[in-house]
Amino acid sequence: MRMTRILATPAVLIMICTGSPARAAGCEDLVGRLMVGEALLAAQFVALAEKGGMKPGEINTTLKNIAEKSGAQQFWITDSKGHAYLTNTGVDFTFSPDPAKQPQASAFWPLITGGKQVVIQDARKREIDDRIFKYVGVAGLDKPRIVQVGIAAENLANCK
Repeated sequence: MRMTRILATPAVLIMICTGSPARAAGCEDLVGRLMVGEALLAAQFVALAEKGGMKPGEINTTLKNIAEKSGAQQFWITDSKGHAYLTNTGVDFTFSPDPAKQPQASAFWPLITGGKQVVIQDARKREIDDRIFKYVGVAGLDKPRIVQVGIAAENLANCK
């Protein structure tokens, strides 16, 4: 009998979760919870890396390497003003608390203010390029900040 090893990452689970709409909704929920774990690990990594003296460029390189080898496609990690200075994307972005300006990204602002510890967002259009992404964010462990991970909707296609 041949054994198949299944890694519990969102990308792998997305490929497995197909079928009815109820099953797809359960799959997206499971992917969201796994993404919370990825975001918590990223928050821990960044807190320790900065405490240890790593420079932002070194942290960004590490985030890029992690993204290339895992289910997390994007990392967006901010300062206390919402500027994403740590990311694997190379995109300069600042989160706004104003839903009129940023209907998708503003939902994560309470992670900075302490209003929420975790935000799990359904896949939706983002402001920077109109692509559809599922994002999950957690509050920073060392200071007020957003620690967000994202997956493109095309990777969630089999969940729908």
